[in-house]
Amino acid sequence: MTLQIRITRLQAGTAKIGCLFNPLGGQVRKRKAVIRQALEEIPGMLICEASDTISFKTAIERLIREDIDLLVIVAGDGTTHAILGHLFTLLVPQAWPLVMVVPGGTTNMTPLDLGMKGKPEQIIRRLRDYLRKPSDPKSVQRPALCIEQNGMSALYGMFFAVGLVARGVKFSRSPVKQIGITGSIFTALIMLRSLFGMISGMILGRQQSEWAPVTMTMTDASGRIYQGTYLFAQVSALDCLLLNIRPYWGKESAPLHVTLVDQQCKRLWRSLWPMISGNGHVLQEKDGYFSHNTTGLTLQMDDEFIVDGELYRCNGTQGLLRITATDPVHFLVL
Repeated sequence: MTLQIRITRLQAGTAKIGCLFNPLGGQVRKRKAVIRQALEEIPGMLICEASDTISFKTAIERLIREDIDLLVIVAGDGTTHAILGHLFTLLVPQAWPLVMVVPGGTTNMTPLDLGMKGKPEQIIRRLRDYLRKPSDPKSVQRPALCIEQNGMSALYGMFFAVGLVARGVKFSRSPVKQIGITGSIFTALIMLRSLFGMISGMILGRQQSEWAPVTMTMTDASGRIYQGTYLFAQVSALDCLLLNIRPYWGKESAPLHVTLVDQQCKRLWRSLWPMISGNGHVLQEKDGYFSHNTTGLTLQMDDEFIVDGELYRCNGTQGLLRITATDPVHFLVL
């Protein structure tokens, strides 16, 4: 079924709505009862609870069999990453239902970039009100990253990173996550710890520590090669990241935003604010700051990387890691 037919059903008030609800999400754990009540206020919604890879797949396959027109995901970035990945294995994006992501996790970068602001139950009630008086739905299109390497199943997500960003996420999986902090405060904590790791690596000489930079070769779609040791590198299909950070300034007309910072960059502390505030155009490549947009790239490295907060490893003996943009996914925004 085509996307336009699903949009027409939403406009007519005849759409089938399905929901995948992760009860273990950071935000959901705190507000499960009120979120569940808000979901049950939507007549006819098919609600599936799932909290691990197997149950995510089972739930998505069930919802697809029901031919839903709108998939509501109440979860964080990790769950959304898993669900999008399974959808890509089942259907081409043109045959997907519309997707609506409600921020229900510890980190919620994707829904916040899409403009889904408010507490989960508030957003769900906005959906309830919209379905009672449907109109032309507002949607936002974003491609996803397709990440492939020989011997590895393809991964799909909205944000990829290596170096200190990946080290920070790995740190977040340590006992610090058990203290129950979520959202912006948790993100700020991880960023501060990453900055401390940066100081250790650059000033105290701990390049071989758990906060070491990444050594790699990156080749983008234009054939340009970046080779060396970098504090971090990231690739994103999102316009902004957590805390409204916009750490890229490329001008090319292409869907994937790429930023690299060389280990030997100059005036790092003076450059941090322009880098994260969307004013990175004042930074210079000769000083170790690189940002551009591309349709795809390859990486040669042997190190850990993250996709939407989930940790993976690139085995350098298995060849290049390839990152390309998928066809756009249509997200419903309320």
